[in-house]
Amino acid sequence: MRIGELARRTGVSERSLRYYETQGLLRAERTPGGHRDYPEAAVDRVVRIQELFAAGLHSSRIAQLLPCMRDADGGPSATATPRLVEDLTAERDRIDRMIADLVRSRDTLDEVIEAARER
Repeated sequence: MRIGELARRTGVSERSLRYYETQGLLRAERTPGGHRDYPEAAVDRVVRIQELFAAGLHSSRIAQLLPCMRDADGGPSATATPRLVEDLTAERDRIDRMIADLVRSRDTLDEVIEAARER
């Protein structure tokens, strides 16, 4: 499929898809006319990349993790290693810390809002 169709099907801009390619996160064949041609599996790959970005991972970390993950379900592939488990556990712990910080911030805002309403 062409880049425009992949963008439409995933909700990701063409610019982002080109960036993913330059970062080694996504691969495309080239048509004789030089257009990118993505396989059907690229849809799952882009969704997985978006999920990892949303989790706060950087493109270099994503590039390390993607070869160890299946695109369709995000489970470990045959190349997954114990190091992958360590890395993913560290990322999960980082996300848990961020969530705790956000909850504290929200609680503080709730206190200020409540105090302002009482006045």
